[in-house]
Amino acid sequence: MSDTKTSAPDDTPGRSVDQDLGAAGSQLSTAPAEEIANLPSLGVIGWIRWFWRQLTSMRVALLLLLLLSLGAIPGSLIPQSGVDETKVAEFRKVHETLSPIYDKLGLFNVYSSVWFSAIYILLFVSLIGCIVPRTWQFVGQLRGRPPAAPRRLTRLPAHTTWRTEAEPEQVREAALALLKKRRFRAHLTGDAVAAEKGYLREVGNLAFHIALIVMLIAFAWGQLYKSEGNKLIVEGDGFSNTLTQYDDFKSGSLFSQDDLDPFSFTLKNFKGTYEASGPNRGTPRTFEADLTYSVGAFGKDRKTTVKVNEPLEIGDSKVYLVSHGYAPVITVRDGRGEVVFHDAVPLLPLDGNVTSTGAIKVMDGYRDAKGKWDQLGFQAFFLPTYVKGNEIASQFPALLSPIMNLEAYHGELGVNSGLPQSVYQLNKKNLKGFKDAKGAQLRENLRPGETMKLPNGAGSITFEKDIKEWAGFQVARQPGSGWALAGSIAAIFGLAASLFIQRRRVWVRATTGADGVTVVEMAGLGRSESAKVPEELGDLAGVLYEQAPGAPDADDHARDDGSPADGSDDTPTSTPDPQVAPAEGAETK
Repeated sequence: MSDTKTSAPDDTPGRSVDQDLGAAGSQLSTAPAEEIANLPSLGVIGWIRWFWRQLTSMRVALLLLLLLSLGAIPGSLIPQSGVDETKVAEFRKVHETLSPIYDKLGLFNVYSSVWFSAIYILLFVSLIGCIVPRTWQFVGQLRGRPPAAPRRLTRLPAHTTWRTEAEPEQVREAALALLKKRRFRAHLTGDAVAAEKGYLREVGNLAFHIALIVMLIAFAWGQLYKSEGNKLIVEGDGFSNTLTQYDDFKSGSLFSQDDLDPFSFTLKNFKGTYEASGPNRGTPRTFEADLTYSVGAFGKDRKTTVKVNEPLEIGDSKVYLVSHGYAPVITVRDGRGEVVFHDAVPLLPLDGNVTSTGAIKVMDGYRDAKGKWDQLGFQAFFLPTYVKGNEIASQFPALLSPIMNLEAYHGELGVNSGLPQSVYQLNKKNLKGFKDAKGAQLRENLRPGETMKLPNGAGSITFEKDIKEWAGFQVARQPGSGWALAGSIAAIFGLAASLFIQRRRVWVRATTGADGVTVVEMAGLGRSESAKVPEELGDLAGVLYEQAPGAPDADDHARDDGSPADGSDDTPTSTPDPQVAPAEGAETK
């Protein structure tokens, strides 16, 4: 078996290797070919075309994606007005110099700013302008056939050749069957078989970019139509999904009240357990809220349990359990002993052991000992587990030894001024404190069931034995989240396919040599240099060699007759073993 190198019949001097490959080395990718424009003679249309080509190039898309990522950094570090107005107000007070600059740059509302929207839209246009023509080009490649074999297969990076006594037609038919069996797209073209494999690489590349477009659309849709509201509910109370029921509510710019899913629910019971000992003492173990909910105006009541990270899903809305606290039941009586207030008062936790604070406001119905109309206010501090000697903070989050500290005031609460105020804070500007026997501010610690008397027969306040719990819920509506998730998964798989799948081509040419013996040439070409193409070519050549084994050289026949082949030298030469497979005996580069 010998290494046979053939030349093209019309070998024209000066012809380059790239020209020799022709269409065989083209269209291994759908990336558009870049052209160097003659800028001085572009004109208006030329400049527009040049700008469009730059915008839809892959490097510009990557640059815009980088800018989008960098633009999201201040949105994570700086308080956003659409997320927490309170933190924004605090930031303005602390940073009086930076705040005006941030306002001009739109850093308090990054995701709705002009510059962030411009990057977002440009990236969107860039991806579409890049994907659409590449998709049509790839569809055209799928509808076509692998290109014909180059004239010089031995010029390709990976090639092999041998001589065989099999007929050229038999070799080509065997090669065609072999390549199709190996899942190549193959066909006969002239004296060669052309085959191609690895189309999933470009499918993955296109899928990755299309997935990015889907993600951009999903994120934009979610931001425009999203809604998010919070509601604190005491055990036994209910909630209906209307704007007036929320404690605070924010939404996207295109959201309307009609987009709210119609449902309601009641908090039946809240369960919370904690580690009782060890280094993790006080760490929450379970938070569960038992709900009864119904969908629509006449929906049937259903029971469910909402846990942390296990929300209740109704339509496009998800009800999350986000916080928890205590709501002691308080009874207030006036100077005549009549009940003027009886309700559970939710208090806000200050630490992990649920040390809580809040305000109790009696706005209507109260009269003092003289029968004069007045208003009462109590500043409340609640400790679920009180330890003597430490009246500042609770020692455990569960109700082991609850105690409530109350400060009593009377006067004008400010609720009729028309200015909004927190239900959890007491505005003491127009209030007067009740005094104890020593003339100091009236303040007492009450245990469940105990009562604090107000001086001069002004009434009393009782800390009832019934201590309820409350749960904070967040109702979030994020349309497009499912599409965003699907786009993310598709992008991962598409990127993996474009990185790990190699698109390659294989040609097998079988022609009759000058001595009447069939010459077989095989060559492979990949998009990039990789060891996979030579290895795969060697494997294919080995299988095909078994069906078309190598033939003895003409020199071997001459020496078998006992005379030199060319008559010039009678020194014997070595004859290669004709049974050696091409992967070992043939010249493979």
